[in-house]
Amino acid sequence: MKGRTHLSLASFFILVLGSTVWGQTPSSQEPKASALRSAQRCEVTVPNGPSAPLLTREHGPQRSAIEFATTSRTVTIKLQVEDPNGYFLPNIRRENFVVYEDGVRQENVTVEVEHSPVSVVLLMESGGRYHELNEAVRGEVRQAGRQLLDVIGRDDKIAVLKYNEKLETVVDFGQNHELAETALEHLDVPGFSETNFYDALLDTLNQMRVVRGRSAIIVVSTGVDTFSKATFQQVLQAAQDSATPIYTISLVQLIRREVAVYEGTAPFARIDWNRAEKHLETLAKASGGRAYVLDSGIGIPAIYDNIMENLRLRYVVTYMSSNEDGLRRPRRIRVELIDPKTGEALKIRDSSGKAIAAKLLVQESYRPKSASGN
Repeated sequence: MKGRTHLSLASFFILVLGSTVWGQTPSSQEPKASALRSAQRCEVTVPNGPSAPLLTREHGPQRSAIEFATTSRTVTIKLQVEDPNGYFLPNIRRENFVVYEDGVRQENVTVEVEHSPVSVVLLMESGGRYHELNEAVRGEVRQAGRQLLDVIGRDDKIAVLKYNEKLETVVDFGQNHELAETALEHLDVPGFSETNFYDALLDTLNQMRVVRGRSAIIVVSTGVDTFSKATFQQVLQAAQDSATPIYTISLVQLIRREVAVYEGTAPFARIDWNRAEKHLETLAKASGGRAYVLDSGIGIPAIYDNIMENLRLRYVVTYMSSNEDGLRRPRRIRVELIDPKTGEALKIRDSSGKAIAAKLLVQESYRPKSASGN
């Protein structure tokens, strides 16, 4: 009994001594623990991107796509992850994505990167009331059209439309790219006509309703409208309701410089350039697209690269929903980027070590009975 008591007391003193020693040395142990935790953190490194944003104005909410398969309860989310300048952020892996549905974290999430072919309509202003303006516009839209063909891939589809008082199809989706190039080379300058931009864009949006897959309208225009039957509010509502994003490339700054000698005289004095450019921006934002301003500092190729990246690249997040409640009620979605080793927000840095803030563009809810987005 004495031996057992002595052993127990010895054990007790060892435990107390051990506790005292560990308790007395937090300053010496904590740096090692912090270094270990730091080494265990998982950071993502991305290539250095442009230092300045290509977009001078905030773009509208980019539309994600959420699809639900009733039989398997599989949810597929197609979303974009961007840096503060609006460029796609690569190198984010499956383990970095966390999905919550109605507040519940979902298991077995898979992630892929989608490189989607696209169907693009190029809608170009081609004439109006003023000959000098028409000449300047023709040169810019011809160049813009040719350079779009440089970024269109073999699996992509392109249609070219032009408008003045009427909308005219130059090249349809079923025709080849070579025909589009030839057509752009021979764009004519019309005589006196109206510039019915609202009517043309409204008709184009209606035509895009039957186009499947990733699609967009690229508008190269001054935004000037002289005699449309449709109002700006009507075409704005159509842009909001459409599943097709509109990317506007404003010619206003370039054209104003080219016709500056006439600007203070009638009839150029009646053109409200600021209003026209603002309307282009508003239409793009309402549709989930982007608004660009073409000037000497920003070239068409850089704009097209940004548009195509925005259209083609998306993260595809898939999981089997744990939610067995009814199928008719909307379900709330939240997607986060985390460090899987710490559970903290994911740290993203570029190649030079600069911290990059990520922006996830995903809608907040979906209805299980239907697919949303495109």
